[in-house]
Amino acid sequence: MVIIGIITLVLLIIFLASYLTDPRRIINGFLFNVFFCSFIIFLCYLGFSSDFVILRLIAIVPIVILAFILTFGLFALCVGLFLNARILLKRESRRFANSLTLILGIFLLLFILFRTVNPVRFLPYYFEPLYTGISFIIVYFFLHLTNFLTAYLLYQFNRPKLNQDFIIVLGSGLIKDKVPPLLASRINKAIDFYWKQAAIASPPILIFSGGQGPDEDLPEAEAMQDYAIEKGIPLEHTLTEARSVNTFQNMLYSKQIMDSVKGSDYNSIFTTNNFHLFRASLYAKKAGLKSQGIGSKTALYYWPNAMIREYIAIVVMQRKRHTFIAGTILGFSVLLAIFSFLFL
Repeated sequence: MVIIGIITLVLLIIFLASYLTDPRRIINGFLFNVFFCSFIIFLCYLGFSSDFVILRLIAIVPIVILAFILTFGLFALCVGLFLNARILLKRESRRFANSLTLILGIFLLLFILFRTVNPVRFLPYYFEPLYTGISFIIVYFFLHLTNFLTAYLLYQFNRPKLNQDFIIVLGSGLIKDKVPPLLASRINKAIDFYWKQAAIASPPILIFSGGQGPDEDLPEAEAMQDYAIEKGIPLEHTLTEARSVNTFQNMLYSKQIMDSVKGSDYNSIFTTNNFHLFRASLYAKKAGLKSQGIGSKTALYYWPNAMIREYIAIVVMQRKRHTFIAGTILGFSVLLAIFSFLFL
């Protein structure tokens, strides 16, 4: 028990060292998950080796939860995705981007049926390595998704200090040249932070970042600036960045503005919706900014679909690494299948 306790403590220290150094890392999710698993093992061992009833009950709880997840978790998730898709498509436009929970639900349902029927048993034996390889790839992306979600949740606890020189407000598109509710929530989050800091220190400068779309009559940054001024923010405490067309350019071009105003010595944060927060932090890091983010709340029904989009975008950002790993696994599987066909 002492050894397990020491291992758990060491894992906690490693996680904290990584997270406190830079919370914008997916590996933080992996380190926390490893620590958490070790902690659960420690609790179970402590509970079942103790004579106290309470400790034994505490040890039983994670086992019951794990048993439920292994037995019904995938099916429950599938049902939840279908229900969420129904609500989302009813409340939002029926675009492909809003159908991701439905698509994932269908994929999981087919996966459950596939695992139940197990059609591989009807195929020649030399196909088994391919099946095993595809299974390893699915497990790899499942673990990566778990680490991403954990890192995302941990990042939500980030609380920047009230000593900022700039607040970058990320754009998300206009509707009929007006600021829509989603974008308004980002601006309002920046305004709230502005007044909190202004009450105790010098107020920050708000940088509204967003270019002009093909169906827009004015740059998004200008519409955002007008919205903030109407809410009481002084014009002299605002700047606009109207060239960007994506999140990376939001960060890069805003950095150029901040560098021109303050040099390289300044503090900055950015605001966006909470589902977009972690990925935006990765783009800030890529652009050379030390900025951390604060997120505005998103409707609960919108969150699952948005998170699927975010994860796909994260995979695309790191596509070289994932292509190499998945390609290596698949390549070995093909070679084993060929070997089995020729020599077994």
